[in-house]
Amino acid sequence: MRKFETSNIFLYGKGVFTTVSIVSGGPVLWPKHWQRLAANAMTVGIDLSGFGEQAVFERLNEKIAEDVIFNGRARLTFSDEEKAAIWRNSEQVISNTRLHITTGISRTIPDVFKLTVSSYPVNSRSPLAGVKSCNYLENLMALDEAKARGFHEAIRVNERGEVTSAAMANLFWLKDGMLFTPSLATGCLAGTTREFVMESLDCREVEVGIEELNSADAIYLTSAGLGIVAAAEFDGRKLDGPPNQITKILTR
Repeated sequence: MRKFETSNIFLYGKGVFTTVSIVSGGPVLWPKHWQRLAANAMTVGIDLSGFGEQAVFERLNEKIAEDVIFNGRARLTFSDEEKAAIWRNSEQVISNTRLHITTGISRTIPDVFKLTVSSYPVNSRSPLAGVKSCNYLENLMALDEAKARGFHEAIRVNERGEVTSAAMANLFWLKDGMLFTPSLATGCLAGTTREFVMESLDCREVEVGIEELNSADAIYLTSAGLGIVAAAEFDGRKLDGPPNQITKILTR
């Protein structure tokens, strides 16, 4: 197996990915995932001309069948295997872009899901804001720091103090019977599950501070890995607001 120690993906994490939920042996919301992959690849300069949507979809289904995944997840990563311009002493690759697909079972969701606030802000002015790139270390550090304090996830704010998302999921909350979510202008990711929720339910996109969550009746996290999860606690405050349709619109 060839090694690309001086490739853009190895040195700089130049790649984009998406995590697709698998339900009853098939991928969920595939067109949304492909649309975002293509847009993100264009943003960071990854060439997908050799990968058609239908061919990638068929390969994904083949991988799901090969790995015998009935309910679970699949991650598709497009990586830039071209050698870095400032490191010329490396082997030449045949293709500049590589597709890697890996699968796994569904994540285990704790019965009492506890949220906190992360001390690591999101830079909404970053060129990678809203891009699901392979530069995910900040997200992982925010998640690990929260877990070290006994929480399952952490809400991140941007440099203006606006709520953006959780470390690894999008965010919704219920207040006085209305559903809210951070707008894309905050720097949050345009998640596929987020988009599906917004297409299915009346929801307002807002740019607000953390004080809005402190008075929320309920808080929800959404992602392909989690599905739609209602938080039981936010920084020690129990959340026992009225039920909402958001928890029923997606089969995990």
